[in-house]
Amino acid sequence: QVFSHHCPFLMGPIECLTDVVTPDTDMQVTLSIFELASAAGIPCEIDPALVTVLAGSKMEGASPEEDYKVACLLLVFVAVSLPLLASDPMSVYNTEVDG
Repeated sequence: QVFSHHCPFLMGPIECLTDVVTPDTDMQVTLSIFELASAAGIPCEIDPALVTVLAGSKMEGASPEEDYKVACLLLVFVAVSLPLLASDPMSVYNTEVDG
């Protein structure tokens, strides 16, 4: 909010870019836009840092330390997302699919 107040000429184009992103947009373009928006402090649908770590973990022969870091990041992601999903009135738990 402070950044938007002091530098609207910088935040305006970044916010417009995030509004343009659709599910049909190329994934690399989407990640670039969301990385820019995250650096500016704008909340995004996709966490580009998490995507980068997960994409890097697909390499063959990854070390156990890297696997541990990825597992910890996923646990943090779940811990942050779960309260948000629980408080969302549109979220429901379906026992048939266990989710």
